[in-house]
Amino acid sequence: MHAEQETEAAAMADLAERLRDGSREALEEAYARWSSLVHTLAVRSLGNHHDAEDVTQQVFVAAWRGRHTLRPDRGTVPGWLVGITRHKIADLHAARARQVRDLGAAATRALPDQQAPPPDEQLAARLLVADALDQLGEPRRTVVRLAFIEDLTHEEISRRLELPLGTVKSHVRRGLIHLRHRMEDVHREPSR
Repeated sequence: MHAEQETEAAAMADLAERLRDGSREALEEAYARWSSLVHTLAVRSLGNHHDAEDVTQQVFVAAWRGRHTLRPDRGTVPGWLVGITRHKIADLHAARARQVRDLGAAATRALPDQQAPPPDEQLAARLLVADALDQLGEPRRTVVRLAFIEDLTHEEISRRLELPLGTVKSHVRRGLIHLRHRMEDVHREPSR
């Protein structure tokens, strides 16, 4: 067994030297032996076979381009390839994070501010009605508020305010006429 380990170590050192010296056959041999290791590491980290295939290709391209950095006396070819793989995986994770951040920023710019209260389209109308009600004067203002805000019947308003039923009906009718005219006046005013 000891002799087999020595033979394997010598073969590994020879492969490393040939690869460092620019042998394409040595690159092909390294690919045949360790591409599945590189691919497995990439799949486990990235969770995507397509991305893992891209990383595997990038690792061997980077290994070829950076073959001068291979030091057989400092480590093995598979160890060196694992180091390159980790860098390529980290680069892809960083690119993904940038993409998520950029998409999030674009979405934030495209969407209304989520912190701001939603616009209330009826706010202006409610303010105008409240202003018009305030202009009615008493007891008409109270009668109209009881009829339309508290949703009381004319009879209930009559009992609560101790007013004759006909008077309550008259106040409601005249109050509504006043409100309608006020709203028509507002809608006729030019908007800025």
